[in-house]
Amino acid sequence: MRKRKSVWTNSIITIIMAVVSGIVMIFIITLLLSVVMYYILEDMRVSRVFSIIAVCLGTYISTYICWKFRRKHGLAEGTICGGIIYIIIAVCGFVFFKEFTGIKKLLLLTVSGAVGGVTGVNSKRPKNFTE
Repeated sequence: MRKRKSVWTNSIITIIMAVVSGIVMIFIITLLLSVVMYYILEDMRVSRVFSIIAVCLGTYISTYICWKFRRKHGLAEGTICGGIIYIIIAVCGFVFFKEFTGIKKLLLLTVSGAVGGVTGVNSKRPKNFTE
């Protein structure tokens, strides 16, 4: 009987899963924070802060979850995921708004991706997890 390889052993698949889940998490967090901003705060002055929080939190959560299962190379591959998410955001910003995003967003995304990857690798392994 052959033992099937786990999805988490292939780093390219893990990076793709982290990037896609990161984009989805950023979208969901942005929606939630915009509802809070519109209905509770009733003020648009905090939109810049909320957008930074959404981008960093979405990247962190996605890399944390993926590298909790991958258990290898959290710093390097988390940084790569943050960079790829930045490229996707920059391309979408250029296509839709004809503007480039700044280097600060690249730094925020790579740092939050790296931190999420490192904390995911160094966290406890999920119960009943088999490779």
